[in-house]
Amino acid sequence: MIKIQTLKNIPKVIAIVLFFAACTDKKEKSNEETGNAISVQTETVSSTPKTNEITFSGNVEGTTTVKLGFMVPGKINLIASKVGQLVSKGQLVASLEATDYTLNKQLADVQLNEAKDEYRRLKILHDKGSLSESDFSKISTSLQKAEIQQKLTVKNLSDARLFTPIDGVLLSKQAEVGEIISAGTPLFVVSDIRKVTVLAFVPEGELSGLHIGQSASINIAALGKTFSGQITEVGAIADAASRAFTVKIGLDNAGLHIRPGMIAEARIIFNGQKKGILLPVESIINDSGNQSYVYVADKTGGKAFKRKVSLGKMSANKIEIVSGLSVGETVVTSGQTKLSDGALITIAR
Repeated sequence: MIKIQTLKNIPKVIAIVLFFAACTDKKEKSNEETGNAISVQTETVSSTPKTNEITFSGNVEGTTTVKLGFMVPGKINLIASKVGQLVSKGQLVASLEATDYTLNKQLADVQLNEAKDEYRRLKILHDKGSLSESDFSKISTSLQKAEIQQKLTVKNLSDARLFTPIDGVLLSKQAEVGEIISAGTPLFVVSDIRKVTVLAFVPEGELSGLHIGQSASINIAALGKTFSGQITEVGAIADAASRAFTVKIGLDNAGLHIRPGMIAEARIIFNGQKKGILLPVESIINDSGNQSYVYVADKTGGKAFKRKVSLGKMSANKIEIVSGLSVGETVVTSGQTKLSDGALITIAR
């Protein structure tokens, strides 16, 4: 009877053992999950006053830039200036071998003198009535042709010498002495740099705060200096591809130290201040697709969730969040590199 009673109690014992085992397993799992929580630091999103300014990069250009080339073909026999040298208006830049043009002019001079002599002789006959109007008209036309031909050879001889039409700097040359060139080919570039222009492209969202005459601070890293300038032109049509507008900023270059092609960074401060969401730069993470995101902390559930954000401008060591976050949310600012979407967290005090 005792054995039979013992056998009847076995299922109860097994049930009790399984119950305690399950409780122990849950407790161990709970302890394990708590142990895997990642310690992070957070910051509550707030609306922060930000400096109302815009910065953008551009290239330096001369106020006036001209490309020079010969109006006649020939072989270059002289280049009078080196790249980077200052040139004055009317100064000789280069010349061609002019023997052919000189001979053509001499021939045209002889032909013109012959036509003049013939005209004078026949005019006497015409005035006496010994020459018909038709014959006199022919010699008059021949004289006009000889005069025009002589003027053309004078011009060609003059065009064998190339002069700069402006004061400036010789920026480039695309030919060497001895090279044979064709008419109209741009060979030299001269730029007036007593005043220079910074040409930049500005996003359409920033254009509303810009206007002609507005002051700008121009930093040129190559010179390690900052200059003052003014906006001289604001583009009216956006670039079809980038949707950006051209902006030109003029500045004086009294020492001629600023040269075309240098990179300049312009900084323009607007009147008044705006508010926006600013976060520490280190709280932003970029994925392989260059998408920016942050981790938003759910304090109640003890988890962190991935959130895509759009970034704006830098301000000191913080960056503007244009979209993706709202005031009052909690963002992970330290320890986020260890997180994954939905990870358990503990907030360090």
